[in-house]
Amino acid sequence: MTDVFDLDGRRAIVTGGARGIGAAIVRALARVGARVAIADLDLEAAQTLAREIGAVAFAIDVRRRESSEAAIGAAIEHFGGLDIMAANAGVSTMRAAVDLTDDDWDFNFDVNARGIFLSNQIACRYFLKEKHKGVIVNTASLAGKVGAPLLAHYSASKFAVLGWTQALAREMAPHGIRVNAVCPGFVKTSMQEREIIWEAGLRGMTPEAVFAEYVALTPMARIEEPEDVADVVLFLASDAARFMTGQGVNVTGGVRMD
Repeated sequence: MTDVFDLDGRRAIVTGGARGIGAAIVRALARVGARVAIADLDLEAAQTLAREIGAVAFAIDVRRRESSEAAIGAAIEHFGGLDIMAANAGVSTMRAAVDLTDDDWDFNFDVNARGIFLSNQIACRYFLKEKHKGVIVNTASLAGKVGAPLLAHYSASKFAVLGWTQALAREMAPHGIRVNAVCPGFVKTSMQEREIIWEAGLRGMTPEAVFAEYVALTPMARIEEPEDVADVVLFLASDAARFMTGQGVNVTGGVRMD
């Protein structure tokens, strides 16, 4: 029997792949033999990682259709096709709900929700045109399962990702196209470092106290690493998950168990 976790030769695009969870996904895919295109707003950072692991890099602004079509189209042309879309690009800001600005709301939704919509739609149009049973894995969040104080707009955008993932999965299932999402918890990234400082200021705490609270909320008693998420993305992208679609898989160390 063929190893179901073998992604050798599979062609993958990772949006927001230059750092954090995205970079871990890129490294994980490359480790199991996938050919990877790193698509990121920070082209220089994407190119640096691409040189390190033998991938390719393209500039993308996931908020804009023309940019998304150009980057994804360039990757498809480079590889001669596409098998895996890992739509990971995301942002956050933090503010009390009553103090949110229109810009806060629009920025989070433009990247986190619209970015997923565009990358997924472009990939699905390709898969349908080529009659290809591709795979999509979206990065949602623990905050897409339970509303997070001071992150109401971010939570709303990630709830949108999960709703979109389920609906798209139902539409694509008859074509053999699988669509799933991962829901990370408190992950050690530069985004989390910023959020800890913001939250400490908004709650009148020290950053160290906020960090300790995150650990205390996690039954597995440690902060999540990007690689913890990346390995679940590998599973969902592989044939081991061949009968899974429309799922928002918690990768939270037990913070969320349903």
